[in-house]
Amino acid sequence: MIKGCKICGIKDPGTLNFIINHPYPPKFIGFICNYPKSPRYVANNDLKKLLNVKKNKSEFVAVLVKPNEEILEEIKNFSFDYYQIYDCTPDEIKTIRQKYQKKIITAFTVNNKSDVVKHKLFTDVTDIYLFDSKGYEKSHGFDHNLIKNIKLKKELMLAGDIKFDDNIKNYEKIANYLDLSGGLETSGLKDKSKINIFLNNLNKLINET
Repeated sequence: MIKGCKICGIKDPGTLNFIINHPYPPKFIGFICNYPKSPRYVANNDLKKLLNVKKNKSEFVAVLVKPNEEILEEIKNFSFDYYQIYDCTPDEIKTIRQKYQKKIITAFTVNNKSDVVKHKLFTDVTDIYLFDSKGYEKSHGFDHNLIKNIKLKKELMLAGDIKFDDNIKNYEKIANYLDLSGGLETSGLKDKSKINIFLNNLNKLINET
C-alpha cells in the first residue's frame, strides 16, 4: 500500500518552499550531498542555507553514496532526519547509524535478482529499503517484477524512472513510498506544475485506499 512519496534532488529554495507548503507535501524530501556527478548535487555551504527552513510535515533525507567520515562530519548538524545510503556494507551503515543517530534508508541498485536478495544482509541496520535502478543520477528504470513478491518486515521505497503522470495504482502492490526526481523535471530542472500534478494524484490515491 502506498503511504506517500519522496521528492529527491532538490537544490533551490523556490522549489523547496513550494513543496514544503504544498497542500499535500511529500513525506520525504531528498538532497544530494556527496555525489558531484549528479546535476542535482548541492555543495555543503549552499546546502546549509537551503535547509534553514521550517520543514512542516516533511522529513529531510541526505542522499549519500559511500560517504566518508569527512562528509558525515560536515553534515552531522544539518537538519536531516534520514540518511539514504548507497554502496556501503551493513557494518559501515551500522557504524554510521550509531555514531550519528539517524534513521537509515538503505538503497539497492537493481539489475537482476542477485541485487535484490542483498537486502537480507541489511535487516538490522535499515529503517526503509529503497530499490533503485543502476542509473543513479540518470533516472533509469528497472524490472519491478524483480521485487514484486519480496517479503519485508520494513517499508519499501521504489525509485527508477517513475514519471509525474504515471498511473501510480500500478505501484500499489509493490511499494509503500514512491521516490521521484527526474520524473518531476523539465530540461533538467524541477517543474512545479509536474510536482503539483503528481502530489495531487498521489493524495487522491491515498484517500481512495
